[in-house]
Amino acid sequence: MARLTKRPLGLVLGVALSLTAIGGAAVAAVSFEKVITERQKGLKAMGGAFKTINDNLKTDAPDAKLIAAQAKIVKDGSHHIPKWFPKGSGPEAGFKTAAKPEIWTDPAKFAAAAKGLQVESAKLETIAKGGNIDAIKAQVKATGGACGTCHTPFRVKS
Repeated sequence: MARLTKRPLGLVLGVALSLTAIGGAAVAAVSFEKVITERQKGLKAMGGAFKTINDNLKTDAPDAKLIAAQAKIVKDGSHHIPKWFPKGSGPEAGFKTAAKPEIWTDPAKFAAAAKGLQVESAKLETIAKGGNIDAIKAQVKATGGACGTCHTPFRVKS
C-alpha cells in the first residue's frame, strides 16, 4: 500500500491561494480586454455618427432627421463613457488603447469632460429634431468642441 504523506497546511494553502490569484488575474485580463473592445466599438460608432452629421451638413440639402438620428447615437454613447473607462483599463492592462493615464489620475476633469459631451450632444439631438440647419451647424460646432475636451488631454494622438 502506498503511504500517504502529510503536507504542511501552510504549503497547501499557499498553493491554493496562488492558483486563485493566477485565475483572478486571467479573469481580470479577459474582462479588461472586453471593456476596452466595448469602449473602442462604442467610440468608433460615436465618431462615425459625428462624421455622418458633418458630411451631411456639407450637402446641398442637409437632412435634419438623419442628423437627429446620428446625434442620438452620439448622445447615447456619451452616457456610456464613464463606464467604458474603469480603473485598470488603460495601457497597463496590456491591450492596445489610446487612453492616456490622465483619465485615471485626473478623474474629476475626465468626468467633467464626459458630462460636457452629454449636455452638448443632447442639445444637438433636440436642435436637429427642430430642423433649423443653421442652429444645427452651430450646435455641431459646440458638440465637436465638447469632444475635444476629452480627445486633447485624455487620448493619445494617432
